[in-house]
Amino acid sequence: MSILKYPDLAFESTEVIYKTQEDLLRRHLRHISDNSPYYRDKLQGIDIDNFKLDCLTDLPLTDKSEFSEYNDQFQAVSDRAVADMAFSSGTTGHPTKFVYTMNDLDRLAYNEAQAFRGCGVTDEDLVLLSCTMDRCFIAGLAYYSGPRSLGAAVIRNGHSTVANYLEVIMRTSPTVMVGVPSFLLRLGQYITSQGIDLASHSIKRMVCIGEPLRDRELRFLKSCQELESIWGAKVFSTYAATETITAFCECEHQMGGHFSPDLGILEIVDDNDQNVPDGEIGEVVVTPLQMEGMPMIRYKTGDISFIAGTSCSCGKNTARLGPIIGRRKQMMKIRGTSIYPQGVQAVLNELPQVKEYYLKASNNDSFSEHLTIYVALAEGQSQADYVLQKLQARLRVKPELVVAPIEEIRKVVYNPEFRKPVRFIDERK
Repeated sequence: MSILKYPDLAFESTEVIYKTQEDLLRRHLRHISDNSPYYRDKLQGIDIDNFKLDCLTDLPLTDKSEFSEYNDQFQAVSDRAVADMAFSSGTTGHPTKFVYTMNDLDRLAYNEAQAFRGCGVTDEDLVLLSCTMDRCFIAGLAYYSGPRSLGAAVIRNGHSTVANYLEVIMRTSPTVMVGVPSFLLRLGQYITSQGIDLASHSIKRMVCIGEPLRDRELRFLKSCQELESIWGAKVFSTYAATETITAFCECEHQMGGHFSPDLGILEIVDDNDQNVPDGEIGEVVVTPLQMEGMPMIRYKTGDISFIAGTSCSCGKNTARLGPIIGRRKQMMKIRGTSIYPQGVQAVLNELPQVKEYYLKASNNDSFSEHLTIYVALAEGQSQADYVLQKLQARLRVKPELVVAPIEEIRKVVYNPEFRKPVRFIDERK
């Protein structure tokens, strides 16, 4: 099943987009019905050849626990057709397997090429990757394949020291950098401390992964403001889930994540699995079109966000995904108030007194939930009361605040066993 590519589909009318997605959805469902052991029975009685996009909610939802429990049954190709394999942590305690065919890898590259193209990357760029490609990290392969598909050159520097990155940047003069915002900020601060003016150097765009850059109103978080200031570069947020391989990346207008409508269908659902109106918060659900190895239907990502709009000044006419507000399973109920780790991080990122931090959720003796925030402060304990007041005002509950030396905080946050900074530790039963 070769990939059908419509690179400019997002700029077409809503009618053209709808018709194309409907045709691709039928093609997707036919492949699943014919080849997926997991979905075959679930699609019994559905007239696939005449299926309407408006009837999408008639199809079953799929969540991570199902994908983990029935993992092998989602494979819709023979083992001989598998070209790449990855693993991630599963809900059953066993690693969850993902298989990709050559067509899936082609789709992966096209998907990221569309995302990078949307934020202005061209074949004249040199892209420096600070994310790893090892340990079965499919996103690392995506961030490499996308720019290469555009004709851009790529430097795969992966996990390395800030000193090494300084040397690479000074020697090669990359124009685009990809990485986790907190690392890019720490790197920028280090390079600036060496007396180098990054704002006048080569990097003009930063594609950020793994952490939010904007708040509920799409305003820059403090970390994003500092990134753009230190690097003198435009900062773009991108989001995707391993299971769907469908990227949502900001364009030059930086007002929410665009996606390629020929590669996926986006929904936002509430706690009852009902679609919510644009602008309302719910769980991100994606039906990834044109996937061959492990195709999905209405996959519940577990991420909480909202549709920020359905048109953009860039000319695209597809839904824009807002920033990820939190993970459904990470939601904490503190004295009756629902809190997501990202909401706490947004407050801490705005406070110049806070130099490093991480959060820990736990149960107390009565099995109610407790939040402890570990912070390193610029002026030690003297600023703790001020930070706590700011947290209480925004969160509407008073968490426990523990002040610790910055070296102790960083040992937890930048654990070499993990690809991303560890900002949230969940010890709840």
